Amino acid sequence: MYETKDFSDLLGLEGFSDILLNNHFTLYQGYVTNTNKLVDFMKVKEIGTPEYAELHRRFGWEWNGMRLHELYFENMVKGGSVLTSGSELEKVINYVWGSFENWQKDFVGIGAMRGIGWVVLAYDPIKKMVFNTWINEHNEGNLVGATPLLVMDVFEHAYITDYGIKRADYISAFMKNINWSAVEKRFGF
Repeated sequence: MYETKDFSDLLGLEGFSDILLNNHFTLYQGYVTNTNKLVDFMKVKEIGTPEYAELHRRFGWEWNGMRLHELYFENMVKGGSVLTSGSELEKVINYVWGSFENWQKDFVGIGAMRGIGWVVLAYDPIKKMVFNTWINEHNEGNLVGATPLLVMDVFEHAYITDYGIKRADYISAFMKNINWSAVEKRFGF
């Protein structure tokens, strides 16, 4: 069974109240719990029944909700860090967007779009390319085969407690707390 990871080391993160983070951790724990329940339920339902079909349809939502939250919390660190100068990831970002600053404008711009979801810097290992992409729901918009490198939650629960409807202020706080070491590790070079 899947276990809830402990992200309490993020408490005290600049720009994120402990109330917001603890609420967000609780929400994440719900995804882990529901993923485990669905794994158990899917074993005992009769194939071909409406219950069987709905459990399998729901699984992607819960699973991706669990994993996207884990990636999100893991790619933040108190004080943030910087992308390693001259790293392979920096080279690819510069190749695709022309500069780190252009990449950042695009990533932030996607995060500022209306709607709920996720913003992901994703790596396509086949073409050795990176993309900023929008995931509308946990289970809609994932790029098959791509590796999520940087994940930003832009569902209201990620910011409304601290920022109300000022998503731009939340995005700014998130960008200051990126753990580029974790992002580079996911890139794999």
